[in-house]
Amino acid sequence: MIFLGEISALTAAFLWSKSSIIFTSASLRIGAIQLNIDRLIFSSIFLIFTILFFQIDYSINFYQFFFLSISGIIGLIIGDTAIFRAFTEIGPRYTMLFYSTNPIIATFLSWFILNEKLNFYNILGIVITIIGILIVAYDKKTITKQFKLNIKGIFYGLLSAIGQGVGLIFAKLSYSYGNLHSFTATFVRIFISVLILLIFSILLNRYKNPFQLYLKDRKSFKFVLIGSIIGPYLGISLSFIAIENTSVGIAATLMSTTPIMLIPLSKYFYKEQIHFISIIGTIIAVFGVSLLFIK
Repeated sequence: MIFLGEISALTAAFLWSKSSIIFTSASLRIGAIQLNIDRLIFSSIFLIFTILFFQIDYSINFYQFFFLSISGIIGLIIGDTAIFRAFTEIGPRYTMLFYSTNPIIATFLSWFILNEKLNFYNILGIVITIIGILIVAYDKKTITKQFKLNIKGIFYGLLSAIGQGVGLIFAKLSYSYGNLHSFTATFVRIFISVLILLIFSILLNRYKNPFQLYLKDRKSFKFVLIGSIIGPYLGISLSFIAIENTSVGIAATLMSTTPIMLIPLSKYFYKEQIHFISIIGTIIAVFGVSLLFIK
């Protein structure tokens, strides 16, 4: 279908913008590692029921399993744990500022590893979109006073960008070895990640009993449950549809428009004021996005 990858990427960005607000609140309450594990457990359960109920083809070969596992380790264990730490250190808007550099990483690697070539308008669109995103994310007037920049937050923000960019490359590689349903790919990526993360967290005594935790804190349970549905379950599944149907660079750029979509959400949840510079940045980013649809 024409533009299926681009539309899926934009939808994923919208869902992640909503889940990032929810997960910021949850991360402050229960911690980044606990949040990352629990949201992946919930997502795995949702995916199992979806695959069985809709009788989705869950066949997968060794190479697909291998590349999806590597993608999960880099993207979900390293990248997402880093982004949740960044959320608690510098907030969602600053985090997205550094996270939005991942299209540069993904575009370069996709060209070098996957031999994906973009036309002039696509390259120009990526550059313009990133400029627009950076303008919006770094608008000091709209950054909530609740969060301040610090070295740890910057480190985790950049690490999350690297994890996302490299993780997308390995996910794309899995499609080079035969047909693969997006929900099946999402499940393998998530399940392997949460299995490894859970084992190490228990051994290091960094994971709390979720039943005891959420019986005492039902608000956090609601945050994690809702965020898991719109974030990993739907968001990651759509990201797989995106990379399957368009280049990794374009998909990564569109999925990085989260700061644009965070504007109204941040205004509602953190009472941030929308200023002229954010509007200009949004217009620039939207123009850049439009260039990505030129084949």
